[in-house]
Amino acid sequence: MTDLSIRQASGDSSNPWPKHHRVYLVLRQEILEGRYTPEQPLPNEILLTEQFRVSRITIRKAMERLDREGLVVRYRGKGTFPIASNENSPVEASISGVIENLIAMGLKTEVKVLDFGYVAASAEVALALGVEPGMQVQKAIRIRSHRGTPFSLLTTYVPEKIGRTFSENDMASRPLLLLLERAGAKVARAEQSITAKLATPNQSGLLNMEPGDALLCIRRTVLDENDQPVEYIEGFYCPDTYEHQMSLGRKTYNNKRVWDA
Repeated sequence: MTDLSIRQASGDSSNPWPKHHRVYLVLRQEILEGRYTPEQPLPNEILLTEQFRVSRITIRKAMERLDREGLVVRYRGKGTFPIASNENSPVEASISGVIENLIAMGLKTEVKVLDFGYVAASAEVALALGVEPGMQVQKAIRIRSHRGTPFSLLTTYVPEKIGRTFSENDMASRPLLLLLERAGAKVARAEQSITAKLATPNQSGLLNMEPGDALLCIRRTVLDENDQPVEYIEGFYCPDTYEHQMSLGRKTYNNKRVWDA
């Protein structure tokens, strides 16, 4: 455990999150990164109180949450051991941004439609879809899960003309990209941005997290072969199920050698 991790998890009085939550986040990260093996117990309460500079009650609360989430198993007299997981998340392998991979992800995961209807486009949505503010667009909110565990909260906006070609039931059973192409929109490319957000109480409730937990926020505009926007999506992902990959090469720009994606 690094000094930085300890400082972040313990005595920073400017940090708004409870100490046990900060300890939990650091231990969870170390477990998921494989710092501890199933044969190697985590440090005991006394050592953890010294490392994090917190009380034993704080450590116990953090451990209780790790236990509830199935990340550790506790044996009386032996210690607390991480639970091994040798299976890669389908999201890690498929949500790299390649459109064909996004379709594959839709076929491997379960989706629940929370909201479906037509709304007036906000300024942000209108700009993304290339329509006038206030125009009708289809809006849908969905939760994606893998084996019953939710990992993403998705809000999508589609131009009304395209949206009228499919129903709420369609969205619950087929990937949206396939529905767009069934409507005649030949998807060609997408523009995407990725940032970090803190989970709101509503988001955390839907994703089985705690308010203030870290989320990856991904905003994507999907365009057809005529470069016309056909979908705008804002997705919030549990960060441990997302891995962004890209290839880099060296090229010359203004007589300088730079990295290029």
